[in-house]
Amino acid sequence: MTTNSPLIIRPAVATDAECVSQLICSVANCCTISPTGDGAELFYSSISPQAIGSYINNANFLYLVGWLNGKLAGVVAVRDARHLFHLFVAPACQYQGIGTALALRAIALSLAASPSETFTVNASLPSVPFYVRLGFQPLGPKIEDKGVAFVPMQLPSSALNSGS
Repeated sequence: MTTNSPLIIRPAVATDAECVSQLICSVANCCTISPTGDGAELFYSSISPQAIGSYINNANFLYLVGWLNGKLAGVVAVRDARHLFHLFVAPACQYQGIGTALALRAIALSLAASPSETFTVNASLPSVPFYVRLGFQPLGPKIEDKGVAFVPMQLPSSALNSGS
């Protein structure tokens, strides 16, 4: 008998904020310019349990969590139904398709609720190849701002209008 259960994706609830914040903090250094996080205080305050709770309770955000074998495996958030705001996968769960499943579910739900001509993400530098595989295209060079580094990316409108 296998202990592997399917990934369970559900809307986040307020009581998820603490574990979501812990998961994001465990991989947050992939977003910061300095490995120690120096200069990225604003980013770190934006992933505190209080901040995560406010996103979960904000109608402008779609916040989903992915559970695998009873543990939080990943989180995804979309702001204003057209910007991938958070996508983080626990280190032990990476490279298993969890990020892809979360991203595709969140994008599909967002576009179903509010069709859009644009869908964007500010991709951390290590995540750029992942987003390219999903169909995102860079909008310009790397940006370094407030201690974090990212590449602005967008799904082409042809990908948004293809329907699923």
